[in-house]
Formats: sequence, C-alpha cells, structure tokens
Amino acid sequence: MQPTVGEIFEGKVTGITKFGAFVSLPDGNSGLVHISEIANTYVNDVHEHISDGQTVKVKVIGISENGKINLSIKRAEPPAPRSDTEHHSRSYASAPKQNSLAQKAASFSQKNHGSAASADSSFEDKLKQFMQDSDSRISDSRIYADRKSSYRRRRD
Repeated sequence: MQPTVGEIFEGKVTGITKFGAFVSLPDGNSGLVHISEIANTYVNDVHEHISDGQTVKVKVIGISENGKINLSIKRAEPPAPRSDTEHHSRSYASAPKQNSLAQKAASFSQKNHGSAASADSSFEDKLKQFMQDSDSRISDSRIYADRKSSYRRRRD
C-alpha cells in the first residue's frame, strides 16, 4: 500500500548519508528525509541529530512520479511555541533593515549637502536629491566613456 502525502508514520532509520537519512516505514516502503527536513535549525552533520537504527516520527511531504517518498521529521511534530522575548528580539533585529534605504539616502545627503539642510528635509526630498545626483553621475560617466571610445577610434 502506497502512503499518501500528509500521513505521519513511525519509522526506523536504515541509513545515513551526507544529504539526509533513509527511513523504513511500517508498510515496507522506505523514503528519504532530506537534510533540510531533519530539524528546525541548521543541520551541518546528520549524525548530530539522528543515528542509524533510531525510531523517528516522519511525515510524508511528497511522492515522485517514480515512487520515491520524501519525508520530513521536522514537519511531523507541531512547531514549538515561540516565546515573547524571541519574537521581540527578532523584530528588533530586523528593524534596521526595513529603513536601510532611508538611512542610505540620509547619509548620502548629509555627506554631500551638509547636515543642516538634510535634517529638515523629508524622505521624498532626500530621495529626489539622491536621484538627481545619481543621474548627474551617470551622465558624467557616459560622457567620459564616449570621449574614451572616440579617442580609440582616432588612434586606430
């Protein structure tokens, strides 16, 4: 009998490789638990998390056309509840990334236009100034490239 996607089984680890582990299911079939499906953390070595002959709970996450069964250990268990401190620390750590464009535009504006003028301007003003400076630099580099290529043509 072929297992279906979503079913959870108790299986025995029959072999461990560098990319995952093979698990024998109770109905006689066997499947592969890929290294990315072993634990909710980074797995460098499969042997650190499971051992040969160990009984594990696995969930069927896919069956290929040729009958290969893809299994997951981490999806067989319900996710562990996150604590409030973990949630806050993650959101705090990602907060600077959300404003990185604004910070870059502000620092660019401060470097090139003085801090007094940029402190009073809005983000849109800073972005507009950044775009104008960028367009100016691009046109300067195109002029330089055109001069360089015309110099090469005269030499040849």
